[in-house]
Amino acid sequence: MSYPIRKCVICGEEFELKPGKPGFANRCPDCTEDEAAANSKSGRKLDADERRSEAEANAERRRAIRDLLYRKDS
Repeated sequence: MSYPIRKCVICGEEFELKPGKPGFANRCPDCTEDEAAANSKSGRKLDADERRSEAEANAERRRAIRDLLYRKDS
């Protein structure tokens, strides 16, 4: 059984789309590996102050969205 041939949207190379392939269905395995390597390098650990400020910012975003969605027009 042959696998479908796809064209990578990043590099334009043709590849076989096999079951269980990690990543996106429109990217070749090489581009998927490159992206995963780039994401793991930039994924540094956050310290306590950064986590707290990020949590506060997320809470403020949630509050603002909730207020916009559920405000009463009067």
